[in-house]
Amino acid sequence: MAFDGSQSSAMRDLDVLIVGAGLSGIDAAYRLQTECPDKTYAIVEARDAIGGTWDLFRYPGIRSDSDMSTLGFPFEPWDSDVSIADGESIRRYIQDTAAKYGIDRSIRFGHRVTKADWCSESSRWTVTCATDGTEQVFTCRFLYACSGYYDYQAGYLPSFPHVEDYQGLRVHPQHWPEDLDITGKRIVVIGSGATAITLVPSLVEDAEHVTMLQRSPTFVVNLPRIDAMAGKLRRYLPKRTAGSLTRWKNIALSMYFYQYARRRPDDTRSKLLHFAQKQLGSGVDAATHFNPSYKPWDQRLCIAPGGDLFRALRKGQASIVTDHIERFTPTGIRTRSGQDIEADIVVTATGLVIQLFGGASLSVDGEPVNTADKLIYKGMMLDGVPNFAFAFGYTNASWTLKCDLTAQYVCRLLKRMDKRGANVCLPERGESVEPELMVDLDAGYIQRARGVMPQQGSEAPWRVHQNYILDLAATRLSRIEDGTMRLYPASSERKTMAAPTREVA
Repeated sequence: MAFDGSQSSAMRDLDVLIVGAGLSGIDAAYRLQTECPDKTYAIVEARDAIGGTWDLFRYPGIRSDSDMSTLGFPFEPWDSDVSIADGESIRRYIQDTAAKYGIDRSIRFGHRVTKADWCSESSRWTVTCATDGTEQVFTCRFLYACSGYYDYQAGYLPSFPHVEDYQGLRVHPQHWPEDLDITGKRIVVIGSGATAITLVPSLVEDAEHVTMLQRSPTFVVNLPRIDAMAGKLRRYLPKRTAGSLTRWKNIALSMYFYQYARRRPDDTRSKLLHFAQKQLGSGVDAATHFNPSYKPWDQRLCIAPGGDLFRALRKGQASIVTDHIERFTPTGIRTRSGQDIEADIVVTATGLVIQLFGGASLSVDGEPVNTADKLIYKGMMLDGVPNFAFAFGYTNASWTLKCDLTAQYVCRLLKRMDKRGANVCLPERGESVEPELMVDLDAGYIQRARGVMPQQGSEAPWRVHQNYILDLAATRLSRIEDGTMRLYPASSERKTMAAPTREVA
């Protein structure tokens, strides 16, 4: 049951409060109103528009880094042959989906959650939102954070030596100026991740020259922009059937490639370098600029749709330098090897700042929750934190794949609670479980976030699989009351609660 966002009362009491109106928030709302139609819910969104990441980022060439059949909603299949889509198309798709299912009417825009406190006595969350210089307060029985994993206010910016000497313009992609004119400009893009690899081939269209300056290389693969098989399926089959088949085809392919890369890293490296060199031609050495020291999938692989980055380098419209920055100069950057790179504009595509739950502070009965000390249950809940879930997607596949499984599990959990007459759900850590890193990636933004990210456990259900099939079984087929997830009628009655049943929910 959707919440009427036009109501103006400062206090709301809901069954579920969703934080964030991006891909995962819209997905969560659809699952709730479809599978739990008796539940009241609302979405609070800090920004003034639907779309999350796809509304925030407006830099040139912004696009998906996963195929749209898996990044899109399974209940509203991506209706295009274009597999790697531009940011504006994705934003419009999210907005259209929210409008089609009436989800947009349940969104309270300009509501930034600042804190949320669980009260055991009332079995409710009290959620405080900052809005228009005032505060709005909601209470809810279940809090569902779909606010992404990074700080929307500021990106990561390293401390560069003598950056104050530089007389040109510095831009971070997270805050790209709408009126920035790059025509005829010499541009240096600092970085080697997905943002830099997206920017370079887009900027060369108008710039005099673009230099991609990276401290260390990244594995880059060429994927087609157009999914030919998806087009054929859509011509002969109903939309949902074609979308489902395309989705499963791409899930299977991505899982196969990931498993192959992890089991045969040397062979995978050799193949990636071979294909990169073939597309670069003889003018750029793939072994120097596209051969990282880490193994494939120790960090996320980057995509060059249609080989656009390789083509820009091959044609000389862009160049790539793999070196460390010694210092900024008045006219550009000097590298450690002594090379001076002239630049009218320096784009610092240097990464994100990890921030969970939109920066809101969590507490349980007034005690602050330190997320770094918590274990993550089934990749979506925190041990010792009642009636709370958060959407966190895959690092080796589309974000939405995992978020949709999380949304379906939350619905199963809520229905099971109703059946049992329970007010509280709580994952409880066993003594034998040992903490481990939640995300097994060497990426800088992950390493910088060790003091923020929760940990996974040494055994199920505390493992973070990064595997869609395993998560599908864990969220759809496993018992809700599995010996770790406990359901209680009220906080005061926990000690007398009967042992969890073994029936399948």
